[in-house]
Amino acid sequence: MKIRVGFGYDVHQLKEGYDLWLGGIKIPHTKGSVGHSDADVLVHVICDALLGAANLRDIGYHFSDKDPKYKGIDSKILLAEVMKLIREKGYEIGNIDSTICLEQPKVNPHILEMQKVLAEVMGIEEEDLSIKATTTEKMSFVGREEGISAYATVLIQKA
Repeated sequence: MKIRVGFGYDVHQLKEGYDLWLGGIKIPHTKGSVGHSDADVLVHVICDALLGAANLRDIGYHFSDKDPKYKGIDSKILLAEVMKLIREKGYEIGNIDSTICLEQPKVNPHILEMQKVLAEVMGIEEEDLSIKATTTEKMSFVGREEGISAYATVLIQKA
């Protein structure tokens, strides 16, 4: 069995007047993520980690923010495309471990729904997708509520 590990990191600015899409769901808040797509930072790091593990470059390579067809796109569509790409290379997900860094709103009440939605998109068991949340204790751009960041590590395997 061939096993590979990938890592993803992403940040997005938070501003009033934008929706906050996180983990494939819309979370009510006064600020939302700014980006070319729906700016779902969690989905983006998972995509990057999967692509990296399969040696398929990164999300920007496959879905350029210069391409108007991706303007405002639901990031779950991008994740489904990434799953096709890694499966074409013969890989399946072993597990995903992710962390969201955000001061407000609290993420924990939404984690189970995010797991359900994203596991369905990826065609994996919910137990194979760990989503955690933390703050930065009021430090940095995250602590000042200027932005959001996320990290993901994935394990993919080929029989």
